[in-house]
Amino acid sequence: MVCLGNICRSPLAEGILQQKVNDKGLMVEVDSCGTANYHVGEHPDPRSIKKAKQHGIDISRLHARQFSKDDFANFNLILAMDKYNLADVLSLSETKEEQAKVKLVLDFSIPGKNKSVPDPYYGDDSDFEHVFQLLDQAADVLINQYFDEK
Repeated sequence: MVCLGNICRSPLAEGILQQKVNDKGLMVEVDSCGTANYHVGEHPDPRSIKKAKQHGIDISRLHARQFSKDDFANFNLILAMDKYNLADVLSLSETKEEQAKVKLVLDFSIPGKNKSVPDPYYGDDSDFEHVFQLLDQAADVLINQYFDEK
């Protein structure tokens, strides 16, 4: 899960997907990162932590990290929150195989529309709730379409 700073959207996405794969008993490694290094080592934004907790998910122990070229080798699927982060990740890819791993997260729940998860950083609680719901829906479809096929 990749966003810009790895403190709002991508840690929420990581927490949501990790909870769902745990609930299904799947052996899947879920991680998140940012394309920028602004918040490396920091915990998620307190509003993301609060929103996740309201939905029974604890992301308070996560720490921001920056996307690395090693992530192409370490993960089978790399999901960007928006078109800008998608482009940043793709710019680091060196092969068609690496490029094929990179997708927009909302392409699972809203296929073919190239929709981005809005950044709630400058918003309020309703913006964080909206992001949570978008990511929750995408995670459900991702598990049903991707992980159930494996």
